[in-house]
Amino acid sequence: MVIPTLTSERFILRAFREDDVPALAALHGDPEVMRYLRPNGQVEPRPRQAWDYIAGQIGHWTLKGYGKWAMADPDSDALIGRVGYFNAPYEWPGLELGWTIARPLWGKGYATEAARLALDWGFESLKTDEIISAIHPDNAASIRVAERLGESYSRDAPLNEHSFRIYSITRRAWLNRRT
Repeated sequence: MVIPTLTSERFILRAFREDDVPALAALHGDPEVMRYLRPNGQVEPRPRQAWDYIAGQIGHWTLKGYGKWAMADPDSDALIGRVGYFNAPYEWPGLELGWTIARPLWGKGYATEAARLALDWGFESLKTDEIISAIHPDNAASIRVAERLGESYSRDAPLNEHSFRIYSITRRAWLNRRT
């Protein structure tokens, strides 16, 4: 499986690599970054957990043909976030687009820009009729990102022992936004 690389002026979306482990462990170890992503804001600062996450994402790409990208600085190639898709075959509400950005970049449009690039890739490459984002109801910043992408609230769904809000956009709505 060849994981595609997507680029913008401010970042690159590329395959995860082994040398991303320390930066990913730091990202997953930041309690503010993880506040809405894990039950009770649980952090995962250990390299072993970052390694397992990377292996899981590479496996997701292999099994499904899509997954999460490492978001990297275009100059240093340092990991600055993760953006992309997840859809487990069991108890998942649909093809989910998610984003997690390092805290120093919050409020600068990186999440929206990266998610939009991934959203376009998803509709162009996966030929799906709907893409969702599962967002904790208290995560106002991610709700704003979803709305900027054209997603709107569609329903609630239980995930990871919590109720998440499902925002979604259909292929038709995505196409209408592009014209």
